[in-house]
Amino acid sequence: MTQTHQGRVLVLAGSDSGGGAGIQADIKTITALGGYAATAITAITVQNTLGVTGVHPIPLDVIEAQARAVLDDIGADAFKTGMLGDVATVEVVARVLDSAKEVPAVIDPVMVAKGGASLLTDQAVGALKSLLIPRAALLTPNAPEAAALTGLSVETTDDLRRAGEALLELGAHAVLMKGGHVPKSERGAERVMDLLITRLGETAFEGERIETRHTHGTGCTLASACATGLAQGMSLTESVARAWNYVHEAMLRAPGFGAGHGPLDHAWMTRK
Repeated sequence: MTQTHQGRVLVLAGSDSGGGAGIQADIKTITALGGYAATAITAITVQNTLGVTGVHPIPLDVIEAQARAVLDDIGADAFKTGMLGDVATVEVVARVLDSAKEVPAVIDPVMVAKGGASLLTDQAVGALKSLLIPRAALLTPNAPEAAALTGLSVETTDDLRRAGEALLELGAHAVLMKGGHVPKSERGAERVMDLLITRLGETAFEGERIETRHTHGTGCTLASACATGLAQGMSLTESVARAWNYVHEAMLRAPGFGAGHGPLDHAWMTRK
């Protein structure tokens, strides 16, 4: 039977028991945008809006087996990676991506949880740079992640641009530099800007800075939304634009759960 449905996203990432980030946020996002989510879970975390209190890695052969089971049967139109943890997991994920080189990969270089817990070892940063960045159809770092990957200071919008260009030099096909960590004084308290940078130029996405504690999972959600657009056959710019608007509205409509960094409203499109 001819396959006519597009939108299959295979996510390789960790589980968030609180449901706001990680695999749970990925599945909600992909589904809300009309895609189909499949998963290869890399770790189980014990966390809520107050922070991460435990990380339990999945055996490497099980991570790979999950991914291969999906690819051998269901297939994928895009990959999305999240929490990988260590060098060995990065290597496994790189092998999976290499087994389907025609499938675009959105690489979210998750390093630190919203509450401050480390989710990537220092040694694994080098592996991510050498093995996954060159395989990225789109890399989605925030300012601290970009600084760790490039060794550059990332404090201003111009710094975002320089770091993005450095990440292109490392092999990424495109980079979405997220400006949420850029100090308010740099663009004014009311504005935040993200930059989509490719070898052909850049596209800026600018909007109001939302003052809220409900930001848990914004990075996972944005990357998954971008991957869904690519899986559905949208252009890179169209995918990022839709993802950016989706996350912005999901933050505005956050349900207010928890006493710490609360989750977004991933299902807002079903209630608009």
